[in-house]
Amino acid sequence: MSSATRSRVAVLGTGSWGTAFSTILAHAGNDVVMWGRRSEVTDEIRERHTNAQYLPGLRLPEEITATSDVAEAVSDAAAVILAVPSQSLRANLETWAPSLPAGAAYVSLMKGIELGTGKRMSEVISEVGGVPAEQVAVVTGPNLAREIIRRDPAASVVASSSRETAERVAHHCATPYFRPYTETDVVGCELGGATKNVVALAVGMAEGLGLGDNSKASIITRGLAETTRLGVRLGADPLTFSGLAGVGDLIATCMSPLSRNHSFGVKLGQGMTVEEVVTETRQVAEGVKSAESILELARSVGVDMPIVEQVAAVVHDGRDPQEVVTALMSRARKSERR
Repeated sequence: MSSATRSRVAVLGTGSWGTAFSTILAHAGNDVVMWGRRSEVTDEIRERHTNAQYLPGLRLPEEITATSDVAEAVSDAAAVILAVPSQSLRANLETWAPSLPAGAAYVSLMKGIELGTGKRMSEVISEVGGVPAEQVAVVTGPNLAREIIRRDPAASVVASSSRETAERVAHHCATPYFRPYTETDVVGCELGGATKNVVALAVGMAEGLGLGDNSKASIITRGLAETTRLGVRLGADPLTFSGLAGVGDLIATCMSPLSRNHSFGVKLGQGMTVEEVVTETRQVAEGVKSAESILELARSVGVDMPIVEQVAAVVHDGRDPQEVVTALMSRARKSERR
């Protein structure tokens, strides 16, 4: 973009994926303003162009600045990128709503289902932020933050009920190393993104227990089947789950040591408790909180999700991961396509 056509984009959240996506936006020719609640983090981003807590050793583009004032961040923004933990989105939006610009595109980077309501993040944005659904988009796919920062080639999906909004957001984030595809199946893209975190915990647990690739591939494949069942029941296109937002994201998250959910699951499989893993890593993997909300959603619409159910039993009820393997393998036999 020339300086005359540069867009101002706000990124609300300074975690690893919000920071990595900010670099994509900057490399695509936008002026990026990040918001974070802790001034020491935003000061570091603004003054030193680093975010040592989440992406140590990496320098951010000069086009990125940061503030702890959300009104300053979103002022005149053509797009507002939401990159906070999914379970905190509602509370944050209630605070931010008076400052949100009316004509902006709103983009969810979050991969979760809200506890208590079963709502997807795009639904929460529309409901609490007062944003029309056609102005909301979702970015999802196999996008590990550290690889993005290295500019490793990657693709993703920009989904919106409005093709115009999807194209608009894709324009903001297209770079030589990041290729966005557009989609209108918001339901499928969000469910794929949320559920893969829970499946990645299960795969990590299998690895932590010393199980091999056959076991992990089986969990990934059956996890995809569960996700597809839920998605179709809620109106998603089943083909979405064979694309980047489905199997693509699932493979990356389940198999990479860079995946927080996978790594968290490995530690659980090695015998650590959720509390011990959180203390060691100082982070909670998104799948830990999503397991319960996805299970509640599935039960509300009569969909069987045994892997999600067993992961929820481990992270919320303290069940032994080895018992999970036994429970899954001893289930009644059935056709693979059911």
